[in-house]
Amino acid sequence: MTPRERYDAVLAGFAPDRVPSVPILMQFAAEHIGRNYGEFAADHRVLVDANLRCAEEFGFDQLSAISDPYRETAGFGAEIRFHPNAVPECVRPPLAEATPGDDSPAQLVVPDPAAAPRMRDRLDALRLYRQLAGDRYSVLGWIEGPAALAADVRGVADFLMDLLEEPAWAGQLMDVCVDTGIRFAHAQIAAGADTIGIGDAICSQISGAVYLEHILPRQRRLLQAVKAAGARIRLHICGQTRHLWSGLRTLPIDILDCDHMVDLAAARAVMPASFVLAGNLNPVAVMRFGRAEEIPAQVRACARAAGNRYLIGAGCEIPSGTPAENLRALCAPLRPAAE
Repeated sequence: MTPRERYDAVLAGFAPDRVPSVPILMQFAAEHIGRNYGEFAADHRVLVDANLRCAEEFGFDQLSAISDPYRETAGFGAEIRFHPNAVPECVRPPLAEATPGDDSPAQLVVPDPAAAPRMRDRLDALRLYRQLAGDRYSVLGWIEGPAALAADVRGVADFLMDLLEEPAWAGQLMDVCVDTGIRFAHAQIAAGADTIGIGDAICSQISGAVYLEHILPRQRRLLQAVKAAGARIRLHICGQTRHLWSGLRTLPIDILDCDHMVDLAAARAVMPASFVLAGNLNPVAVMRFGRAEEIPAQVRACARAAGNRYLIGAGCEIPSGTPAENLRALCAPLRPAAE
């Protein structure tokens, strides 16, 4: 089977020849080909070259266009500063000086992905993937979820305070973020993405009650629009998400990433049978500092806990400095329903 066929089989509920691997690579991939993180985030050609070469060398099944959380934020006019060995920096969030209750969310113009340079660069990455790899791999686009993008545009601390003190105003900002996500996702699907990753990591830091009232309905609108455009959805929320499960299980998710502190067996028991669970290995303790010979047993344990609707990966990004043999061990062939 090709990597794409293997991936499609799991999403359709069938057993492939081996369990697909879908690790998220960013700084690791750049450094593996002798480039740096700043180049990877700033230039789609570096991102594509790094991921393609790593996919061939390590044997994973999905190519990703993820690089950093500030593509859409740059589309709103923020200055983004690139660093060789660190995540790109948003110099000043666009609404950092806004006063809750004013009309600043309404003044934001949803950016055009074909015109905003950093958003267009992601579209260029997806087109280049399809040009070079055809349909051999699944191709993962990426957008920021409603809460994550609002936090990027407003500033994390201020957004969290707004949710508590000015929830209606924070909601207006998230509504603009949903519109932005829909437009960006549709452009990425047209450019060649078959799956859209949605990062909403800040949700793990928000109470279940606030999540259910203010964020879940907006996630639902976003995910429904992406599904209607024909793409699969991979939702990524770093950290412990158990307090969000009652809402997450109602969303039209295809793949739910599970960070290492999530009890995978418990998630499997709660989530709909149609959900494919992904990840769960500790990115630092297991992937960065663990021993390669111990990783296959960890993967088998995850596969047993999640069942055949499982995709191999770490709980989050493969860290810089991870030994190559550890990533090779993560992606080693594993038969479905392994004992």
